[in-house]
Amino acid sequence: MTEVEMRGDEAASKGEQAEAAEREAAKQRLLAQAEAERVPVEDTTRAVPDRRWRRDQR
Repeated sequence: MTEVEMRGDEAASKGEQAEAAEREAAKQRLLAQAEAERVPVEDTTRAVPDRRWRRDQR
């Protein structure tokens, strides 16, 4: 391998490392946002099915 080829591989490797770091940072931002927007189970209400439409179909 020539010196120029080795430098090209290093640049590609650094580019891949930078992309991996960006992906990881984006993942952490998404996880932080999801955690901030999370609603505790105790604060949610149970969905109650609306069965009125069945009476109208008879």
